[in-house]
Amino acid sequence: MIQQQTLLNVSDNSGAKIVKCIKVLGGFKRKIAYIGDLIIVVIYKLRNKSKSKAKVKKGEIFKALIVKTKYSKIRPDGSLISFGKNSVVLLNKQGKPLSNRIIGPISSKIKKSKFSKIAALATGTI
Repeated sequence: MIQQQTLLNVSDNSGAKIVKCIKVLGGFKRKIAYIGDLIIVVIYKLRNKSKSKAKVKKGEIFKALIVKTKYSKIRPDGSLISFGKNSVVLLNKQGKPLSNRIIGPISSKIKKSKFSKIAALATGTI
């Protein structure tokens, strides 16, 4: 469950380390987002080693796709899925991933949605 002011880790190699959610997309009164939902984020902290060659700068605003949440979600077969941290992947204005690599596994729900390009870049799906 992601809402406004939530700090999230970034699971790609765009150069950002931590982002803050500033808006949940998908409706007028929508306040909570789950895996596979789009949010608007602001860059909060950059990775130390890649500050000079980062694709992003601190304070920039991007759309992001949620790929991992701590909140456990029940699948149709009855199994639970949850991750150790909340993570997102940054997207450009066209809705394509900003980076060319995604670190760690992602949920299989993203593979079935319209973001199959992100699933192809990930190391695995759960």
